[in-house]
Amino acid sequence: MWPVYLISVVFMIVGFLVGSKLKSKMKKYGEIRTRSGMTGRDVAERMLRDNDIRDVRVVQGEGFLSDHYNPATKTVTLSPMIYQSPSIAAAAVAAHEVGHAVQHAHAYPWLQLRSKLVPVVQVSGYLVQIVLFLGVILITIFPQLLLAGIFLFGLTTLFTVITLPVEFDASARALAWIKDKNIATGEEFDMAKDGLKWAASTYVIAALQSIATLAYYVMLYMGRSRD
Repeated sequence: MWPVYLISVVFMIVGFLVGSKLKSKMKKYGEIRTRSGMTGRDVAERMLRDNDIRDVRVVQGEGFLSDHYNPATKTVTLSPMIYQSPSIAAAAVAAHEVGHAVQHAHAYPWLQLRSKLVPVVQVSGYLVQIVLFLGVILITIFPQLLLAGIFLFGLTTLFTVITLPVEFDASARALAWIKDKNIATGEEFDMAKDGLKWAASTYVIAALQSIATLAYYVMLYMGRSRD
């Protein structure tokens, strides 16, 4: 199974580099105040109002870059540095999370599909590693077990791929609104766009890693099953 470990190590290194770059960008843009002076909370609440969304709450969470939108509770949770700050990073991240709320309100199909997959992926996540491990060991006498593991891992891969249009669309909605409402102008807007680009890159890396790992297991199954 060494190729799997090699794939994991390669993407772990790439993911670390991208994650470090993202943290660096967010720290830099988190120290630059927008001319509008709006905090992340202000941005989120105004974007919700501008999209006529009245049933979503904006609350402060904990941690760093822990910002998210929960469609089940209709809550936009912003980390302290985003919630309280009038920075470019705060405006970009807050608008991005509200972008998910706008997707939810408009029944964006990719978000709906991802939400439906969440419970399925949670269940498969508990089983996939042990099933794949046993499937590789027992492939010569019980190849169906590896096939089951591939199916379970395929669900996880599908989830990571579906996440991409959801995240890109949320950023596109956020940036369009930020520009239209002059929340960040000129160079500020370019910084907001850059920050969201690096945030999206983390999802791209995760999807590529999952696809590469899935491809390895498929080739392993096809090769051993022909023996």
